[in-house]
Amino acid sequence: MFSVILQDTTYSVEKNADNLLVNQEPISWDLKWMGDRKIHLIQGSRSLEAELLDLDLEAKTLQIRLGHRTTTIQLKDRFDILLEQMGMNATGAGSLKEIKAPMPGLILDLKVAPGDQVQKGDVLLILEAMKMENSIKSPGDGVVKEVKVSLKQSVEKNQILIQF
Repeated sequence: MFSVILQDTTYSVEKNADNLLVNQEPISWDLKWMGDRKIHLIQGSRSLEAELLDLDLEAKTLQIRLGHRTTTIQLKDRFDILLEQMGMNATGAGSLKEIKAPMPGLILDLKVAPGDQVQKGDVLLILEAMKMENSIKSPGDGVVKEVKVSLKQSVEKNQILIQF
């Protein structure tokens, strides 16, 4: 599953064995490639030509021309969506507010204390889940305001672990 953001509207897109689902509704398109960057789409009685103008893999954006209009599409895969749900979206240091537990587990080690400066990628704590040690890293730069957990504490999914 992934989401597509088009003109400030988010669409959930999923492919199952039979169909492509957009917001849980099946969509059937007839596709014909017109070149390496152009495609002709037919849905029911509607016909549309789309052309890929730019692809930014790092930012996960596509700039396309649909008919005579140009638009940018932002893509989020299941990992981007999970990070967002955990409060760890990578939209910059200004958005760093809290770290949530990605899954139930046990706090094995705390690497930070209130007042500590952290940078993107720094290990904040070690969470044991399903007999595996998971390093929970900082998604951005910031200062630890409060550590909401202690060593050997059991935590639930989405429980706030650290606040910035």
